[in-house]
Amino acid sequence: MVMTIPQRILVAPSGFKESLDAVEVAAAISAGIRRVIPGVSINAVPMADGGEGTAAALASATGGKIVRTRVTGPVGRTVDSHFAVLGRAERPTAVVEMAAAAGLRLVPADMRDPGATTTRGVGELISAALDQGAERIVVGCGDSGTSDGGAGALRALGVKIFDRNGNDLPDGGAALAQAGHVDFSGLDPRLSACRLELALNPYNVLCGPQGVARVFGPQKGATPDQVEELSRGLDNWARLLAEATGTSEDYLRNGPGTGASGGLGAGLAAVGGWLVPRFELLLDSGLAGIDLDTDIANADLVVTAEGAIDFQTPRGKVPAEVARRAQRAGVPVLAFAGSIGKDAADVHAAGIDAIAGIIPIPMDLKRAVAEGAMLLEEATERTFRVLLLGSAISSRVAAAAA
Repeated sequence: MVMTIPQRILVAPSGFKESLDAVEVAAAISAGIRRVIPGVSINAVPMADGGEGTAAALASATGGKIVRTRVTGPVGRTVDSHFAVLGRAERPTAVVEMAAAAGLRLVPADMRDPGATTTRGVGELISAALDQGAERIVVGCGDSGTSDGGAGALRALGVKIFDRNGNDLPDGGAALAQAGHVDFSGLDPRLSACRLELALNPYNVLCGPQGVARVFGPQKGATPDQVEELSRGLDNWARLLAEATGTSEDYLRNGPGTGASGGLGAGLAAVGGWLVPRFELLLDSGLAGIDLDTDIANADLVVTAEGAIDFQTPRGKVPAEVARRAQRAGVPVLAFAGSIGKDAADVHAAGIDAIAGIIPIPMDLKRAVAEGAMLLEEATERTFRVLLLGSAISSRVAAAAA
């Protein structure tokens, strides 16, 4: 009896926030598959989505390098950080991963207040990339721990922000409601000669009922009252940026991607940053050095993953984008998830054929994060043993009917 099992498997996952980057996720899935199908051909393509691991993935894919530096972290303490200088680029190109300077992972659990955290370190990374001679800077937006509208990043680049009494405004999104004036006269002049692009989720907008404070504020530690305070602050911030730069206020409030990374999209758009859907920039432009559509077409099965699969997954997350392309090519898709949340079944319409959670027994989040690689590898092994069982049953039924 010959079982029909996949011989060519594409592993194209996202990272698991605060636990594993995309490279580590791909490695764990690949190891789990090989426990069950030792001789299988696996093409591991960790997906750079703008979040943690993006700079390293693009440096590796292009033969570039990682430049390490220290910057102001999201709670005001200095942190070790980095950015990438890409190889084989037409013009000197740097990739700044905002999560490396202002990511949620850098905010201690007892300090998770998006009203106080800052993107100042992101601006410092951009400045450091300019020091390296970058003529094109790609800012990966994802996994942020901030909601300051990019105010901190702008400050690091020379912008001054005052309250209504003319005093310097404190860092953080909570203070934005008191902002009264923004002075761009000291903005780093090197930005005018540099193409600044943000790789982001275009579904994230700055203001309104679906604004970044209301959608993501609670995930970053905001109480209901703080969510409303942040919303008011970002409304005021959009107005001030529009007045100071001549950028359309409606665009800053509602433009695709303006809410990315706690409003960093809007802040950098006001200084000429281009807001680009992340998969258009990281995949289709050739920046990442991969051809995902060809990789999918050459596979019998696609395996993807992310930390949580829920109602937000179809809204610009890696598994949905991978599945959309696989569905177009007629290739089945399996997705692993650290957690399976509300309306996760919606992803089936996006092309994900099956979902598998990685948590086998009740455990606290701290343990799950610490043991992420082991849990994912073991979940992959369990799932692929079920796939082989289904293949064996199918083969037996077919043989009996012959």
